[in-house]
Amino acid sequence: MKNKIYTIGFTKKTAERFFNILKENRIELVLDIRLNNTSQLAGFAKFPDIKYFLNQICGIEYIHDVRFSPSEETLKRYKKKAINWEQYISEFNITMNERNINKDIKENYSLDKNVCLLCSEVTSENCHRSLVSSRFKDIFGDIDIINL
Repeated sequence: MKNKIYTIGFTKKTAERFFNILKENRIELVLDIRLNNTSQLAGFAKFPDIKYFLNQICGIEYIHDVRFSPSEETLKRYKKKAINWEQYISEFNITMNERNINKDIKENYSLDKNVCLLCSEVTSENCHRSLVSSRFKDIFGDIDIINL
């Protein structure tokens, strides 16, 4: 069976839909890659509530790992439209390389369970979770990236 990495954004999803999607896809670990996990619009996605809900509703493990987040400066500049998506990609890839993220993935993560990258964006298009999932694909080879 081919390995998979999943991604999900919580924006425009109700709590019921969000948690049901994770359960339906048998997610075992949510890897929160947001820079700020406490100041989101959807209350169910704020830490520490999300960790509690994932565990109690779905039996899912939760990890918040900011090493997979853009720098605060890059994120601010992108949100203010001071840089475009291509520039964001370039800056974020530099940040991931400086953090030696490929080594970090190899040493700290595996796909022996269903892992889902969490961010806030509705879709993975123009979201850094698409870039992080590509790094997982670089490390683990021929895997499917499933955007929930």
